[in-house]
Amino acid sequence: MSKEFILPDIGEGIVECELVEWLVNVGDEVKEDQPICDVMTDKALVQIPAVHDGVITQLHYAKGDIAKVHEPLFAMDVAGEAPAPVSNVSDSDSVAPTSAAHLEDFILPDIGEGIVECEIVEWLVSEGDEIKEDQAVCDVMTDKALVQIPAKYDGVVEKLYYQKGDIAQVHSPLFQMRLGADHSPKQDELAVHKPQSVKESKAPSTQATAPAKVNGKAVASPAVRRRAREMDIDITLVPGSGKNGRVFKEDLERFAQGGNTAVAQATPAQVEPSATTPVGAGSTRVEAIRGMKAAMAKQMVASVSTIPHFTYSDEIDLTELIALRKSLKEQYAKQGIKLTMMPFFIKALSLAIKEFPILNSQVNDECTEITYFDDHNIGMAVDSKLGLLVPNIKQCQNKSIVDVAEAVTQLTDAAREGRVSPNDLKGGTISISNIGAIGGTTATPIINKPEVAIVALGKLQHLPRFDAQGNVVSRSIMQVSWSGDHRVIDGGTIARFNNLWKSYLEEPAKMMMAMR
Repeated sequence: MSKEFILPDIGEGIVECELVEWLVNVGDEVKEDQPICDVMTDKALVQIPAVHDGVITQLHYAKGDIAKVHEPLFAMDVAGEAPAPVSNVSDSDSVAPTSAAHLEDFILPDIGEGIVECEIVEWLVSEGDEIKEDQAVCDVMTDKALVQIPAKYDGVVEKLYYQKGDIAQVHSPLFQMRLGADHSPKQDELAVHKPQSVKESKAPSTQATAPAKVNGKAVASPAVRRRAREMDIDITLVPGSGKNGRVFKEDLERFAQGGNTAVAQATPAQVEPSATTPVGAGSTRVEAIRGMKAAMAKQMVASVSTIPHFTYSDEIDLTELIALRKSLKEQYAKQGIKLTMMPFFIKALSLAIKEFPILNSQVNDECTEITYFDDHNIGMAVDSKLGLLVPNIKQCQNKSIVDVAEAVTQLTDAAREGRVSPNDLKGGTISISNIGAIGGTTATPIINKPEVAIVALGKLQHLPRFDAQGNVVSRSIMQVSWSGDHRVIDGGTIARFNNLWKSYLEEPAKMMMAMR
């Protein structure tokens, strides 16, 4: 029975792919799960397997053609119920389908709410490495944190679909592995590498001819080829900066700016800025805004463009609180607890929120509903090596100052390494930004949408102030700057809230008495 094989969905948002290599010919007998062809999408090289036993009757595309998702890829006569005799199959033919059945693509899972892509920071394994279940395979950087991706099974890494620095898409193949089975390593290796050896032998010749030969076969995704056609560029003249000379969209842009002659005559390693830059002209450097920097930019634009901000500033006398912390610091240090000023700020904030729940709320985009939260999930901005992170401490209303101190230390250390878990970055209800740790006294902080308020802590200063008797004394003063969502918070509310928070910090005994 002849049956058309319909090209299935091979990745979120992918509608077409390039036919890189047919691994069978018309008339070949194939087995279920045997690789039929290699196709290249915008994101990865994918093998398409057979879904039935049978004989190939027609290949609908030629090598290099663009195949459409949900359209016929090839046709085959489906075999009957009786299995094919084992004696009629050669050793090499029998090994390939058997081993191919144990190849599996690791699909990049959801790694955070709203995250659709991530950057490959570092591969922790190489092709051919044997890995164990839950072993870390790579580090990826999302808009919010550095995350390690673990293996789901024991097996051997066959392919890494991305290079370091590439952008990987959620729900698309990240790497391929050969699962542990009863097959001997030699059989598996022979079967898996048979089709790959064809691609590897093809790649060098492609790289050698792509820059100079007009009729050469450039290595590029369908999207890049489409872009080249739109720009009226012969893609075979464009030196590719990727592996095996693969051409990216950035290569097209450089080629268009540099001119056909100057770029086509050089390999990627030989292209020099001086070829197109006038002598004596100043150079420039362009960097892509990625990861958390890009996420922060989008978040800040969304916040200032949709939330009417207003700022309220005040000063707090921390002299007594500093003395209290100094008396307790060494005692808790012996228990491995780092007692900084931040736990006191956070706990005092939580106590004040009990009296002013509007500060622990969120309003919908249409400003027709407001949601109040029982949990005080207080975020703290951390200047990490990967950008600004705002992890939050959950349920501060139920934590002691010591509990908060432990959470602050843990989250700060993790954030500075960029390894905060996605859960620690979600669900915040109000935020603190400690700009004073770097410098500065006042600020106009931008609200961490959809929260309704944020406070920036200035640097601690020893300033002259008058005591109750009118004498000039040195006091430890900190400037604080609030930003509030003026749709739901007015100036009087934030002033009264700040006064209560301030009283807890200036009179630590009052803060202790307010705790339950």
